[in-house]
Amino acid sequence: MGTVSTGNAEHYRWGQACDGWHLLAGSDLSVIEERMPPGAAEVRHRHQRARQFFYVLEGELTLELAGTLHRLQARQGLHVPPGEAHQARNEAASDTHFLVISSPRSHGDRFDAPAGDTP
Repeated sequence: MGTVSTGNAEHYRWGQACDGWHLLAGSDLSVIEERMPPGAAEVRHRHQRARQFFYVLEGELTLELAGTLHRLQARQGLHVPPGEAHQARNEAASDTHFLVISSPRSHGDRFDAPAGDTP
């Protein structure tokens, strides 16, 4: 096991020209670095089991959580509990880079949550 970076981690594309790198892809813990260009957004959704922590490395990330908007700056983060509807988007003029830490991993544990949908 060696060091990991966006240069050697498994890369994938998603949504509107967004990038993701699996820095750690365990079943009990997932760490992903993501890059989101200006104007991009993910689909509003929730996870049944996974708790997540979004942490901004560079830029600004708007994270809607259960109807409340949070504008996260570099070196700020926000916890998303299991079952809470949320959506990340980049409303800034430049790319945003952030970490998404999930426990357990969030892949396969996601379902869409339209606006106004609350548990």
